[in-house]
Amino acid sequence: MSVKVRKQIYLEPEQEVVLKRLSQQTGMSEAEIIRQAVDRQTRLLRFRRRDRQAWERELAFIEGFLQQGPLSGGRTWRREDLYER
Repeated sequence: MSVKVRKQIYLEPEQEVVLKRLSQQTGMSEAEIIRQAVDRQTRLLRFRRRDRQAWERELAFIEGFLQQGPLSGGRTWRREDLYER
C-alpha cells in the first residue's frame, strides 16, 4: 500500500451530496473518488499544456492566412452549394 498524505478540504454542500451518492453507488471511498478526480484533472492539464504549442503554430498560420486578404475575383460558389454535394 502506498503512503498517503492527509488533506482537509472544504466542499460546497451540493458537492458533498454528490460525493456521498457516488461513494454509495460505486462502493469506493469518498477519498478514492477525490483522488481519481485529481488524477483526471492532472491528465487533462498535461494534455492542454502539451497541445499549447501546436495551437500557437495553428493560430499563427490562420492569422497569416487572414492577412493575405480576400482572393481576387471572389469565390465561385455559394454556401448552399456545399450542402447539395
